Amino acid sequence: MTADRHVASRPTRVRYKIIALIFIITSLNYADRATFSIAGSAASTELGLSPIQTGFILSAFAWAYALAQIPGGALLDRFGTKRIYAGAIAIWSLFTAAQAMIGLVPGLTAVTTLFTLRFLVGLAEAPSFPGNARLVAAWFPGPERGTASAIFNSAQYFSLVAFAPLMGWLVHSHGWRSVFWTMGGLGVIAALVFVRFIHGPDRHPAINAAELDLIREGGGQIGMEQRGNGSATFTWPNVRVLLTNRMMIGIYLGQYCINVLTYFFVTWFPIYLVKERGMNILEAGFAAALPALCGFAGGLAGGICSDRILKRTGNLDRARKVPLVAGMLLATLILACVWVDTGWLVIVLMSLAFFGKGIASLGWAVMADVAPRKLAGLSGGVFNMFGNMAGIVTPVVVGYIVAVTGSFDLALAFVAAHCLLTIVAYTMVVGPIRRLELGE
Repeated sequence: MTADRHVASRPTRVRYKIIALIFIITSLNYADRATFSIAGSAASTELGLSPIQTGFILSAFAWAYALAQIPGGALLDRFGTKRIYAGAIAIWSLFTAAQAMIGLVPGLTAVTTLFTLRFLVGLAEAPSFPGNARLVAAWFPGPERGTASAIFNSAQYFSLVAFAPLMGWLVHSHGWRSVFWTMGGLGVIAALVFVRFIHGPDRHPAINAAELDLIREGGGQIGMEQRGNGSATFTWPNVRVLLTNRMMIGIYLGQYCINVLTYFFVTWFPIYLVKERGMNILEAGFAAALPALCGFAGGLAGGICSDRILKRTGNLDRARKVPLVAGMLLATLILACVWVDTGWLVIVLMSLAFFGKGIASLGWAVMADVAPRKLAGLSGGVFNMFGNMAGIVTPVVVGYIVAVTGSFDLALAFVAAHCLLTIVAYTMVVGPIRRLELGE
């Protein structure tokens, strides 16, 4: 009887299954963003696209993604994560598949059609990361939140580890259109899986009372879905609170700067390997996997390190900022590629840079720590809007640099400068990291 009682009181581990599924969904999310960066070299040749046109097409996703963040976060707060997120997965997957039709429909120019479809993919993906943040805030106690956030955030790197070689092989063996058909189909399957297995902690059929208590006592917002449904959080006073707080402004600036490196990697990096380093698309797909793998490892290391510092010191500010500053310093190694001629050494330097960027990618953990309790979706939306403005700026700036100079050297300097600016944002602007209360 005593043994049975002990087993019954042991917490289940449903939250680990939830974060694993979020990780897989987010990997597909980032793979869909990177489809044109892998297929773009072959598609640009067939469709006759210039570097500047390619840059605008690569930026189309981020225009919509950034602009839709606040409405997307507000929809999550009002209608709940499950319905909005599942619908978003299905819709962005259909628009991804539709890109395979470019050039096959008479009367539609490739540039306009590609820009429009990638814009619609960005619009549909807008609720994804605020939705991830809501799920982590609901399912994980504070001392596990850094690692949980790092897991879903590191999916951006694992995505290219898993899918860049696959997409490179598809382009090489079956043509660039096959990339869009394949990734769109996988996304539709993912939407069905999400609906089947994602629930709030207080509604999940597999969780026991002990795990619920563990989450609740650790600050997890287990009733978030019930509290949020039906209540509008997008009000100008709420937005004003987020946009006038110095801590939040510093966090927004930091996320923008970190994402400059992210968007260089998921848009221009494979093209850089082909055009600047002389690789074919199959080689570039596999070469991109190593920096991505290092970014994935760095992301997990940063989250684990941050949570360990928090457990040992109880100092949230130190726990989040120390890995972030160290990681961004390491990420500036991307600039060294300017003076390197050997292909394998370029990949090593890029791998170290993305390992550092992974360590520093604690922005979503910080948001789970600081967002007002009733504005988790809206706060995440504003945060992600600022962060993904980098996706508008970076592809276009790099496109112009390459068109004007014929080289990626200044583009790499542009990225490295933003690594340093991230450190400035978190050390000089943010101040102490703490929960923002609506009365402030």
